[in-house]
Amino acid sequence: MRRLGRASRGHIQRGGVIAYPTESCFGLGCDPLHPQGLQAILRLKGRPQRKGMIVVAASLDQVRPLLRPLSQADEARLMQYWPGPYTFLLPAARRVLPMLRGKHPTLAVRVTAHPATVALCRSLGPLVSTSANRSGKPSIRDARNCRRQFGTGVQVIPGRVGRARKPSTIIDFASGRILRG
Repeated sequence: MRRLGRASRGHIQRGGVIAYPTESCFGLGCDPLHPQGLQAILRLKGRPQRKGMIVVAASLDQVRPLLRPLSQADEARLMQYWPGPYTFLLPAARRVLPMLRGKHPTLAVRVTAHPATVALCRSLGPLVSTSANRSGKPSIRDARNCRRQFGTGVQVIPGRVGRARKPSTIIDFASGRILRG
């Protein structure tokens, strides 16, 4: 993973896109602050910018720079769910690009429990995490189909997808409303 991490880090720092295993499927990822990477993911998926994308991390500390300050009580509430398959819409910091947050003032964030994704985030930092598929198509669950679908434009990180059969639950943190479950 160390050698792979170094190669992937350089790829991501240049605005490249990776495909990597998550809890339920392969995800497409890039540096959440790199406009070229964000544009590449939107183009690969055929996804409208207004929808926004999820950021996955190994810890809350990794995503703090992308968020407005949270109270200790809010952090404690989040940690009741994390690490795990829950994505929360949290107030985005000003530096977060509209391509990442979409038309929303919030950022979708998940602290993962998937071992391979945790290791990747520890090596590379927080990553965009959107399912590796074209919009409206089924999610991809293996590296070979990622290569087949996206070709050489995406660096595929080998590994096993978790056992989850559905994507993470998305919850609006302010209201508690479940948006995807």
